[in-house]
Amino acid sequence: MTSYWQYQLPGVFLAIAVLIACGGGRSAEIPEIGLDQETDRVLFERGSAALAENDWRRAREYFVQIRDNYPQSQFRAPSRLGIGETYEQEGTLEAYVRALDEFQDFLSLYPTHPSAPYAQYKVGMVHYHQMRIPERDQQETLNAIQEFEAFLELYPAAEDLIPEVEQKLRESRNRLSEHHFAVGRFYFRFETYPGAISRFRQILDEHPEYTALDEVYYYLGESLAATRNEAEAIPYFARILEEFDSSEYAALAKLRLADLESLEEQ
Repeated sequence: MTSYWQYQLPGVFLAIAVLIACGGGRSAEIPEIGLDQETDRVLFERGSAALAENDWRRAREYFVQIRDNYPQSQFRAPSRLGIGETYEQEGTLEAYVRALDEFQDFLSLYPTHPSAPYAQYKVGMVHYHQMRIPERDQQETLNAIQEFEAFLELYPAAEDLIPEVEQKLRESRNRLSEHHFAVGRFYFRFETYPGAISRFRQILDEHPEYTALDEVYYYLGESLAATRNEAEAIPYFARILEEFDSSEYAALAKLRLADLESLEEQ
């Protein structure tokens, strides 16, 4: 997973390595506040080191000190991102809520900051982390899709993050299609064919890149055939043979295609 530190501040790794090598206590050691001694830099380096060690509470204490006591510091904006990172990596439902607040606050306060694309990416990732299995509610999946699409629209020049955002967007869309397919299969199983047809067609309309289109074609074809729409069903079985000749549904599609075509000839 991309982190702010590798995305924006590669130079901080040297400081992190030194601090980790020196060991130290697990509670935050807050130096006396004083800009003349570059205390903000010390706090930021200690917070970064703690974050690298997955010590989220201690890292957060350092970053909060910068946020609250150094309004003019060059490290104030990245410290706000650091606070969001500590919550995101903590990974609880409550922490995700706090992480989302932090990243959204960053975008509100620093809309033109060089790290604004990263903050937008992180907003999407907080929702992505909370996506549920296909059989459950998909609101977080919808939220992730919305935020990743917003990233691509707002930051087309953020080339270092675009490949990862596009990958996460594909995965999010696939999860939503898996949900629609699961619902469609449920309707199919209980012979509620209009509902099944609606869900399968929704996948084809909204996500033609879905990774299991052969399954969609097969069950859509069967649903249409079951409702006496043989002429509409035939092309879907044919597409399985044309586009997915090695699919587990290919043999079934071939048989169904022959059956339906013979009916059409009668």
